Amino acid sequence: MVSFGFTAAGRVVCLFSHRGTTIVQKALRTMTSALRPIVVSGPSGSGKSTLLNRLFKEFPDCFAFSVSHTTRQPRKGEEDGKDYYFVKREEFEELIKNNGFLEYAQFSGNMYGTSKMAVQTIQESGKLCILDVEINGVKSIKKAGMKPEPRFIFVKPPSIESLKSRLEGRGTETEESLKKRLETAQEAMDYAAKPGAYDHIIVNDDFDVAYEKLRGILLEDIAELKGAKHKARK
Repeated sequence: MVSFGFTAAGRVVCLFSHRGTTIVQKALRTMTSALRPIVVSGPSGSGKSTLLNRLFKEFPDCFAFSVSHTTRQPRKGEEDGKDYYFVKREEFEELIKNNGFLEYAQFSGNMYGTSKMAVQTIQESGKLCILDVEINGVKSIKKAGMKPEPRFIFVKPPSIESLKSRLEGRGTETEESLKKRLETAQEAMDYAAKPGAYDHIIVNDDFDVAYEKLRGILLEDIAELKGAKHKARK
């Protein structure tokens, strides 16, 4: 079967396809699936989300978050397959049984997890997969032995004291929740200090400096992605 499409420059290209999938798409899937997923971790208040938001804004066609599975009910405005894959607990447990998760955990009676399928979907879409996970997720992903091996990045606050000030400044924490977040943050920072825990540690003392470091780390991945897309279209 032969189909026709248009390039960004308006030129007509001929794409040979089999069962509705073009040769270009197949080539792109093969090449991008070989690119390393990027695991980003950091305690709440470290500025991790703000850094990633800026990265996505600068490179909108290069990155995508993996969509997690959860057993909780959708909230207003949430979409299945976009915000989460909303599944029944039985389905979630079946995935666990079949080794379908890279990492999973339970919070407030609900299950949350990153499936291997979700990561593969991003890789085959022609984008670099970003996994935003906590310390236990990092450990689980390391044990899972993903291929290709992910790039592990930790976003670290300058100190536990500065993190406490940031969290207090939000005005959303109770005394109990603040204590819990700080304990979790200290655990994450202690783990990050161990040799080989992460490939890169970014201290977010100055946001612009921290972003330039994150950007610099990922420029090689971005170049590989663009190179794969270029080869697939030849």
